[in-house]
Amino acid sequence: MPYPHSAPTGLGQVAQQAAQVLYQHRLVSTMQLHRLVTPHHTRSEFLRRQLHTLRQAGFAEAVGRRSAGQTQLLWWLTEKGAQSVEAVGLLQPRAYRMSQEAALGPLQEHTLAVVETGAAFVEHARRLGHECGPLDWSPEIAHYYRDEARPGEELCLVPDAVLNYVHSVGKQRTLLTFFVEVDRTQMTIARLAQKLHAYAAYHEYAPQPQTAKGTRGPRRQAAMPAWRYRYPVFPRLLLVLTGASEDRLARRIADLRSLAASDPALASTALRAGVTTLDQLRTRGPFEPIFTPVLGAADIFDAWLRSATASSAAA
Repeated sequence: MPYPHSAPTGLGQVAQQAAQVLYQHRLVSTMQLHRLVTPHHTRSEFLRRQLHTLRQAGFAEAVGRRSAGQTQLLWWLTEKGAQSVEAVGLLQPRAYRMSQEAALGPLQEHTLAVVETGAAFVEHARRLGHECGPLDWSPEIAHYYRDEARPGEELCLVPDAVLNYVHSVGKQRTLLTFFVEVDRTQMTIARLAQKLHAYAAYHEYAPQPQTAKGTRGPRRQAAMPAWRYRYPVFPRLLLVLTGASEDRLARRIADLRSLAASDPALASTALRAGVTTLDQLRTRGPFEPIFTPVLGAADIFDAWLRSATASSAAA
């Protein structure tokens, strides 16, 4: 899908598209950019030249990373590049700025894994004739809420990404929105399960209507859930596991389901959460039977994500 011409100005369209992707996703490898921006090119040399043009112009920088015995470059926008993208106004401004220290830091692998997850959706959307592009997911969008279990606190839910996907069957087009959490087996199962609590609490949170001081509002006026101000349907939560062998990840999925099933706070939640592995997502795609529901019967996973199209269309 072609992109409109955008910042940085004075550069080719591919360089401009790459700058947009780098602005949105902060740190992206050369091969990830190739798959997202120039998939129609068999080889990545043209994209590499465009990236080096960005670097020479002071819009981008890169560091090397060893992977599978080879060195690949990881790219990010400089302050000059970020300001150029923001000046055009096509993307939601982001305060975050990448640096060489951050690019080489402990969050490097997690950032790349989130990009890889989004790229899997993009590539399968192309194959299936659906719509999901390199800018159709946004990392770390804050969602504020309150939880009865923690009175007086304003809490913040920050998914690794919020991803939009247009599913098409004939003339029927359905917008699907997902909360995405990527787990590289760096946290305990208990900590991962605790994230489910945050999503469940956000699902239930309804801010109370404010009334002017000295006036009396309706005694029990119904409040609309906070998520409805953003989403027509509450996004399904996708947990994507990576960073270990398939056997270990399968055990981790089973442990997560067991812990969630024994948690009374989650037993009554309407949260829809599914878990899979990044390798399954990449090789088979999101609409194959790869998602296991975190809550409920495990034998319904073949219809779990497909049913999202029906529920979204009916909402």
